Amino acid sequence: MTTNLDDRYVTRMDNKYGTLTPIDIPAEVAAHEPWFNQTLTRVNDALVRLGIFRGEYHWHKHDAEDECFVVLEGELYLDVDGRGTVTLGKHMGYTVPRGVSHRTRAAEKTVVLMIEAATVTPTGDP
Repeated sequence: MTTNLDDRYVTRMDNKYGTLTPIDIPAEVAAHEPWFNQTLTRVNDALVRLGIFRGEYHWHKHDAEDECFVVLEGELYLDVDGRGTVTLGKHMGYTVPRGVSHRTRAAEKTVVLMIEAATVTPTGDP
């Protein structure tokens, strides 16, 4: 399933790799340009998603789920309501708790793993 908020974002919710299959992150990064978001696998009740970001995502929140970001390449700016901007470099992570509005930004191509409950709506809750 592909969900596009608008033409700037591509979000794929299918479980691309599943279990017992090597996950080839460098191949995924080479094959896609920003803004791209793909569910790589499901681990119990959580999803591991790959984000390739450049530009700015919209402000949003998840009412019932926390969301963890781990930067693999580049630099991610997380604007967090009431907390200002958190800057994450390579191999740094941050968890945004449920109910907190946030947005991601990246000046250059940035590769991020996101770990979140399988019930999350990537574009945010209304």
